[in-house]
Amino acid sequence: MEAEIKSGLLLILSGPSGVGKDSICRLLTSRNPNIVTAISATTRKPRPQEKDGVHYYFLSREEFERRQAESRFLEWAELYGDYYGTPCCEVERLSRQGKDIILEVDTQGAMQLKAACPQGVFIFICPPALADLEQRLYYRNTEDEENRRLRLAIAEQELAQAAFYDYIVVNEHNKLKQTVEKIEAIIAREKSGGKSFE
Repeated sequence: MEAEIKSGLLLILSGPSGVGKDSICRLLTSRNPNIVTAISATTRKPRPQEKDGVHYYFLSREEFERRQAESRFLEWAELYGDYYGTPCCEVERLSRQGKDIILEVDTQGAMQLKAACPQGVFIFICPPALADLEQRLYYRNTEDEENRRLRLAIAEQELAQAAFYDYIVVNEHNKLKQTVEKIEAIIAREKSGGKSFE
């Protein structure tokens, strides 16, 4: 199913678990009031401090599957044993406000969006090295050892997909502001009609 994008950019942001996507989105949106992050739906359990309708729409597996069967997701994927998806109505709601919209999705979802939203700007966030990613996952302490190993294995597969994106941005440790500035430069270039970025 396609969502109608009336104005603004549609920014598709992907990268392996632990690369800092959430931190990037928080800083990017706090610095740029016209940029908003679309809230995804998921069947995974909320982490401490996460709230329904703020961080995710937390759904039961049955409810997610029902909505998926009704084509109510712009993209969806099963990852780490749970479903994740972007509700069409969420993107349409933000588009009506004339906002630039960030969709934070995995590589499976991004490939679906390549077909559904060819006007999207696809940005892949990667770590300086896989070892750096492993360290980040360890210190954030939100997964057990088995889940960390799974996320690292999937990260290697996702990194291999980076070439399919319009832009690749390296998020170096303790350089979040510089990473966000690179993305802001991409947005400025896209708004000016340019397609290349250095």
